[in-house]
Amino acid sequence: GSEATSEPGQEEEVEDRLKEHMDNLLDKSAKARQAALQSLRLALSSRALSEFLLERRLTLTDSLEKCLKKGKGEEQALAGTVLTLLCLQMGSGPEGEEVFRSLKPLLVSVLTDSTASPSARQSCATALGMCCYIAAADLE
Repeated sequence: GSEATSEPGQEEEVEDRLKEHMDNLLDKSAKARQAALQSLRLALSSRALSEFLLERRLTLTDSLEKCLKKGKGEEQALAGTVLTLLCLQMGSGPEGEEVFRSLKPLLVSVLTDSTASPSARQSCATALGMCCYIAAADLE
């Protein structure tokens, strides 16, 4: 109940922090990217942010794609988790489907890559399953 009556200033502060975390996903430092992914994971799992994410889903999707492609181990695992949460936030509409469709090939690629860490592969398998369940328009 108290979150619904939060002050507008608090919402802006939360959004500013989220924007900063999203910017940090493009940092050169793997540690900074991992910290940003952990912060995003916490934010996406603790409150509904679909309005905020709706405008920024393409930017976030691109950043997660880079983390999955160029990252290793923990970074890929965190990116898979954040992707799952993003898909949950976007829901079963066209936006969620768009996010899933754009990252599905990359999830499959990490999942089938025998050199990827087990945690990254597990996270991508979970993301693939959850996003497919939530947002896949194609029944197959």
